[in-house]
Amino acid sequence: MSDYLPEEVVLEILQRLPVKSLIRFRCVSKSWNSLITSFAFINSHLTRSLSLPSNSNKLIVRHCVDNPYVDHYKLIDDNSDSFDQIQSIELPRRSRRIQHFELIGSVNGLFSLYDQDCYILWNPSIRKFITLPKPCSFIGCCRRAFGFDPRTNDCKLVRIAFPGRINKAKPPLIEVYSLNEGCWRITSASFPPGINVTDWHKPAASLNGAVHFAAEYEPGGPCGPLVLSFDLRDEVFHVIPLPNVTFKSTYNDHTSVIGGSLSLLLYYDRHADNKCCVIWVMKEYGVVDSWTKQFTVNLNRGKIIRVLGLQKNGNILVEAILSRPRRCELSSYDPKSEQVKNLGICGCSYNFHVDNYMENLGLLDKPNETVFKSRVSRKRKCSLEAKSMGHQLL
Repeated sequence: MSDYLPEEVVLEILQRLPVKSLIRFRCVSKSWNSLITSFAFINSHLTRSLSLPSNSNKLIVRHCVDNPYVDHYKLIDDNSDSFDQIQSIELPRRSRRIQHFELIGSVNGLFSLYDQDCYILWNPSIRKFITLPKPCSFIGCCRRAFGFDPRTNDCKLVRIAFPGRINKAKPPLIEVYSLNEGCWRITSASFPPGINVTDWHKPAASLNGAVHFAAEYEPGGPCGPLVLSFDLRDEVFHVIPLPNVTFKSTYNDHTSVIGGSLSLLLYYDRHADNKCCVIWVMKEYGVVDSWTKQFTVNLNRGKIIRVLGLQKNGNILVEAILSRPRRCELSSYDPKSEQVKNLGICGCSYNFHVDNYMENLGLLDKPNETVFKSRVSRKRKCSLEAKSMGHQLL
């Protein structure tokens, strides 16, 4: 690979480089291109990225605009003093049948999107997306989730296909798509009886190798919300109850990961003057007694409709309504003063999504639907620059 450095030294150097540099360095030689696009290198680069704290201040914000309908992604530097926009990225594909893609979820910088029978994985770091093969079954309605299994370094898409009203007695079918394996597979997982999923069309929280849904018991069972998890390796469901306290009726529950912990967001009193969102946080994963009522967000302040995440300074990122219909703005809510500050990112309501950003090479080894569309002259320029930088590295 090099006349000057041992291969293992070159490999160690390349693993420490940012994604942008690695994309350019593929032009240095066939051996470098083969190495950087290999499954083993992509995996090792991801493992190293997960261990780095430097990405923790970066957020990625998804927001959608209409006329035309476009999905936008913005990289944000979330430090204690500012909320600066670093870069804007546009998804190069448009939804074919609906206004915007339905967001299934995001993990480690990869986004999973749905467009009526079409599943897409999108990596903004390398501007590449792939369309997944069709699932095995098409029965009933589906609850979807996207998660990451750190034990196998594999991103997985979960599809819970509920039977229609005619076949209501039939149990749901559980399918899993593995990015490493590149195919769908019907599992033998059994959906717990007597439980209803309540957070339809909202991303399920991915944490500790499992995806988590907001749920509740069917009428006649115990009262109150709960969390239903699905282990991505063992492919089994687990019920995670909340503390034994009295809960009022809610209208818009969903799970999230806030401050690195599993969280359940409960929305109360939709049409009242005291409507709020209560955020329960599980301080120690899997320990029911560690659930803590962490925040209460006053939704009447600044016309807040949804809680999105937590900033480094302790403020809460929210989606607030603007004066125009269906238009909202990403805002920051101070839980102490209850003041709301607009952050200047606007979009259609209920289409915002905020997650920690991490560069990765995921999908680089996949052959189809790459979206690099540079001109020929620019390609030659990039190639010359990459070779020059490669020689400087060596």
